[in-house]
Amino acid sequence: MNKSVVSSNRNRDFQQARQAKKDEFYTSLKDIELELNNYKNSFEGKVVYCNCDDPRASNFFRYFSENFEKLGLKKLITTCYRSQDADLFRQNNSDKAVYLEYTGNKSGNRVPSIEMIGIKPLIGDGDFRSDESLALLKQADIVVTNPPFSLFSEYVDQLIQHKKKFVIIGNMNAVTYSNIFPLIQNNQMWYGPSIRSGDREFRVPEDYPITAVGSRVDENGNKYVRVKGVRWFTNLDYPTRHADLELCKAYSPDENPKYVNFDAIEVSKSKDIPFDYDGPMGVPISFLDKYNPDQFEILGSSRSLSRPMSQIVKKGTYQSGGPRFYLPNGDGTYRRMYERIVIRKK
Repeated sequence: MNKSVVSSNRNRDFQQARQAKKDEFYTSLKDIELELNNYKNSFEGKVVYCNCDDPRASNFFRYFSENFEKLGLKKLITTCYRSQDADLFRQNNSDKAVYLEYTGNKSGNRVPSIEMIGIKPLIGDGDFRSDESLALLKQADIVVTNPPFSLFSEYVDQLIQHKKKFVIIGNMNAVTYSNIFPLIQNNQMWYGPSIRSGDREFRVPEDYPITAVGSRVDENGNKYVRVKGVRWFTNLDYPTRHADLELCKAYSPDENPKYVNFDAIEVSKSKDIPFDYDGPMGVPISFLDKYNPDQFEILGSSRSLSRPMSQIVKKGTYQSGGPRFYLPNGDGTYRRMYERIVIRKK
């Protein structure tokens, strides 16, 4: 499929979530298990906080409560957002924000019911920025959840400010955000290992508009949508993150031309990174799926490193737009590239 079509579809999926004011996507238990199985040794003695999760509907709560003893958790806390705007979020038809604290206590290898554990009302709306939620965050060692897509930047800022470990879901294009890319570049945050391509299915509230291709309603009336470009983001390390990317292709001036407005070569696919070139290289965002911080250094991105074309060539010879790299077409005109990350081998 054409890259511009894929990008358009991905953006449309997330725009739909924003426009419909529906940030409430329920992650499947399978996707949670596939990701969290990579960090089993990270949870012993820890307090886990799921601060965008109604325990009555959240598979994050289900995963951690069922594996509480196996992971060696100290405590599990979940909180549920309830906006004063009734059209923004609907959590299990609840008109109150709630929270739950679980410290174990299995009987006969069965997790106690939600009612036995006890759900408590919050005074406010349970927003992750509220004083109540912040007080619970300060207790936590690791935050694991699917935060609101439209508030992803602000959500990550809070985690970094409070120096929390985390495993969260977001749009892969978030790596281009002005506050997110520096975290990626400085190895303060990276992609998780379990999702590398394709889309993922999420359950959505009853009143969510089902219009996208791949949407469905199951036999029980539950609604699901498939969303492209989803990734796990984390600052918990895992072994495969340090696996070298095998480099098999030699540098070619024809296949790896230099950008007009930055001194780096173009590498259109991560698998084509030349083994015999040591200078700066522009690679697609998808390179981050294969990024090994022991093998490569991230120097920046086309947004931060590109020179304005107006300072280099004549007006009318290039497509205008925000900061990007450009390549010559060979006829005195220049083509604008997709977003690029600039790397160099270590």
